[in-house]
Amino acid sequence: TLDGVCKPGAILASNTSYQSIDDIAGVTTRPEYVLGMHFFSPANVMKLLEVVKGAASSNSVIATAMAIGKKIGKVPVLSGMCYGFIGNRMLRPYAREAALCLMEGATPAQIDGVMEHWGMAMGPLAVGDLAGLDIGYKAREQLSDDEKGEPASYIVADRLVEAGRLGQKSGSGYYQYDPDTRRRKDDPMVMDIVEQACKELGITRRDVGDQEIVDRLPLALANEGAKILEEGIAQRASDIDVVYCYGYGFPRYRGGPMHVAEARGLDEVVARIKEFQKSLSPHNWQLATVLSESVRNGQSLAQFKRA
Repeated sequence: TLDGVCKPGAILASNTSYQSIDDIAGVTTRPEYVLGMHFFSPANVMKLLEVVKGAASSNSVIATAMAIGKKIGKVPVLSGMCYGFIGNRMLRPYAREAALCLMEGATPAQIDGVMEHWGMAMGPLAVGDLAGLDIGYKAREQLSDDEKGEPASYIVADRLVEAGRLGQKSGSGYYQYDPDTRRRKDDPMVMDIVEQACKELGITRRDVGDQEIVDRLPLALANEGAKILEEGIAQRASDIDVVYCYGYGFPRYRGGPMHVAEARGLDEVVARIKEFQKSLSPHNWQLATVLSESVRNGQSLAQFKRA
């Protein structure tokens, strides 16, 4: 409809977080003028703007979108087209590892407390409560079983939604919330749900240490970021860091998930991921080729160039 109403040469920009820019462009007569301009919530505060280039988006239209972003005070980062673009695609393994840590032996307060102490503005489960657990629940309804991943990574979130615990907007989610201050507090009912889910899936809970959480969550981000770099979805590793520092509350003093991996030492990162392959899941921890090749060639991620 917009294609028929807007003047020739008008740019059609979508704020979608996941939908295909190519599919949107494909039903217009101006695919070269269609792109993504993905703002981050709350849009009047968050600086990040993902400018998403579709297969047909012209370079001049991309340049215009980047210039508009700068003009309105945003920090634009160019992203190629994939499910979730840069930021939300990386968020999936991060959230998966948080959910699995919860199932394997941690508590919501431990997971969020560890990541907040590490520097994140909010822990991953608290973020879910803030955004609304029903959003992920509805999104999963559109996915196949393979696309959803292992049930342990979403069963608790689904059970919370089905119990009417949607997060802050319903007064409870992974936590209970004070109606006046929104201050969160632990809720024993959540751990009852976790323990029941573990019984159903045959998971024996164990001690999950703070250091394991600090390793698993940021390295899940970095490993997926490396895959995004390898696929050419991001132009450079530093773009991925900009996305996370300006759009996801990542501590700027740590430089972003890719810089965290570099600063730790890529050889150590690769070794730790290989440990996770053995002790946790080879499927969840498929090592990004960029990481292993960078170690083999003695290069940094900044030196990576696609073949």
